[in-house]
Formats: sequence, C-alpha cells, structure tokens
Amino acid sequence: MSTFDLIDHDIEAYCEAHTSPESKLLHDLNRRTNLETVNPRMLSDQLQGQFLAFISKMMRPKHILEIGTFTGYSALCLAEGLAEQGELHTIEINVEYEDRIREYLSQSPLGNHITLHIGDALEVVPSLKKEWDLVFIDADKEDYRDYYDVVFPRVRQGGIILADNVLWNGKVTQTVAGGDRDTRAIMEFDDYVQQDGRVRNLLLPFRDGIMMIEKK
Repeated sequence: MSTFDLIDHDIEAYCEAHTSPESKLLHDLNRRTNLETVNPRMLSDQLQGQFLAFISKMMRPKHILEIGTFTGYSALCLAEGLAEQGELHTIEINVEYEDRIREYLSQSPLGNHITLHIGDALEVVPSLKKEWDLVFIDADKEDYRDYYDVVFPRVRQGGIILADNVLWNGKVTQTVAGGDRDTRAIMEFDDYVQQDGRVRNLLLPFRDGIMMIEKK
C-alpha cells in the first residue's frame, strides 16, 4: 500500500521521473488497478516496483515467497530477478482478484515461473516445502508478526525478508487510537523485529516504509 502523506509530491514526482519506467504490461496493470479496484493504493507503483526488481536482480533468488498478491504487480517485479529455473510463490486471500492476477501472469514471459495460491497465508506457507531466498510481506497488518514467524524457519541464512507499510502513513510516531488495531500491530511488529537477535534489519523511510530483514 502506498502513502501520499510522508513524501512531498514534487519530490515523489522527481523520483519517478528519474526512475526507469514501467514495462507496458506493468503500466497497463497499474492503470487498470487504479481505475477498477476499490483500494488501488494497495498496489506497488513504479518506484516500489523498481525497488523490488532491483533487490531481486541483485540476489538472483531461486525461491521467492510473496504474502499478499493484490493484482499481481509486485509479483511480476520480484520475478524479474529470479535465477534460471527459479520460482515465485504468491499468496492472495481475496478470491475476487484471482482472474485479474492470472490474466496478467499469462501475459508475462515470467508467468510460468509464478505460482498463485488463493487462501490464508498462515495455512498455505507451511504446505510449501521450500527454502526461501527472498520474502515480501504485504498483507493483513494485524497478522504481520504471525507471517514473520511462520516463514522465518524456512528462510535460508543470508535470506532477505521485506515487509511493506511499516510506517503506516506515519501513524507509528503518533498516539494510537484505542480501536486502531492495524497501527498497533505494525508498531508491535517493528519492535519485534528490532529485538530479534537472529536478524539484521534496516527500516527504510521509502513510500510507506519498508523493513529489510536479513537472517543471520
């Protein structure tokens, strides 16, 4: 999910103007998601998409896991760095997005390296007998710690977990309203990672915040 509150609009536009453009397929997916979905801000955009692609290309992962597909934009970006014969597994709980995701995966030359799972990630992840090189978490905020815990044992040493929205529109620095469970969950997740001696972590103030976590 993106934010428009943490970064000056002119700075954001300048960054986009000096970042490699989206492919035609990604541009079309971006446009249609913004026109046809209720919460288009959940989409990774050009900046974050290029960031995810850069990380993946630097790592050349054999196995990538994504928790939270939405319409498939970030999955396509992450897949750009897959090693030869590599594979990406992406999990989306909302069945309403399935047809659109599959439509765009089928149009991508990387689509045959991507497996879509529709269901609850906390149930799907244990069934995937893989050792993960790269994990991207961008799903229900209240479950971030559970996602982290369920995937961590299968992340290889030196593997990277990326968690999106860890600044949550800047609310993590404000007084949390009593009923704001999402903000509280994100703050608890950020603290949990910070105190986890098994990892090295870096919180980037990029878009809505990305936590980079390396398993020692």
